[in-house]
Amino acid sequence: MMEEKRYNEFLIEGRNAVLEAFRSGKTIDKLYILDGCKDGPIQSIVREAKKGDTIINFVDKERLERLSETGKHQGVIAQAAAYEYAEVEDILKLAEEKGEAPFLILLDGIEDPHNLGAMIRTANLVGAHGVIIPKHRAVGLTATVAKTSAGALNYTPVAKVTNLTQTMEDLKKRGIWFVCAAMDGDVMYRTNLTGPIGLVIGNEGSGVSRLVREHCDFTASIPMKGDIDSLNASVAMGVLSYEILRQRMGGK
Repeated sequence: MMEEKRYNEFLIEGRNAVLEAFRSGKTIDKLYILDGCKDGPIQSIVREAKKGDTIINFVDKERLERLSETGKHQGVIAQAAAYEYAEVEDILKLAEEKGEAPFLILLDGIEDPHNLGAMIRTANLVGAHGVIIPKHRAVGLTATVAKTSAGALNYTPVAKVTNLTQTMEDLKKRGIWFVCAAMDGDVMYRTNLTGPIGLVIGNEGSGVSRLVREHCDFTASIPMKGDIDSLNASVAMGVLSYEILRQRMGGK
């Protein structure tokens, strides 16, 4: 079992509290600052945020008021990760320690925290060694994600990267190949999904982005027989993941 790294806070409000959160090493996914506020304490917070991967958003007063849980935000609210992020190397090391070919799940722009939590839970159940998510245009490890994962975050590392396609290129040099879910892809049962593999699942609405898809080696489709032609992103990920697991177990 991985060492649990849960944070108690999710939203951190107030200048001193936010600054202390950064300086104590807490992982802050997003920072919301009152637009036009540029005094000394705010500038110190911005400097701390720029040292890491924090996304900085300058918003109006109404947005801050809607976000605030205390009404005492002092012009700044930080959104802390519910769990600490891993590094991609941690995921590869986990596969090596288990003596298994790497099995990674890459999520391209998943914005629904319930979907992300369900995907992390499924990733653990199918034996994936970790999940990789992008920094921008995607939900992070929020409290809702942690709850929906049903404890899987204690076992399955999640890495957050700035550039998903660059990460894929780096992993290709390590022998990992990528397959993405696509309606026009080869039927998954006829696709070799064994070996070191990364499964790429796209956004709930638009699917895998063009650039990410171009970096995939293959596409795979899920057979469907019904009146509609799409699945929820977490369901599609589950179906394809279990086909990968089936093939990794020798097709049993």
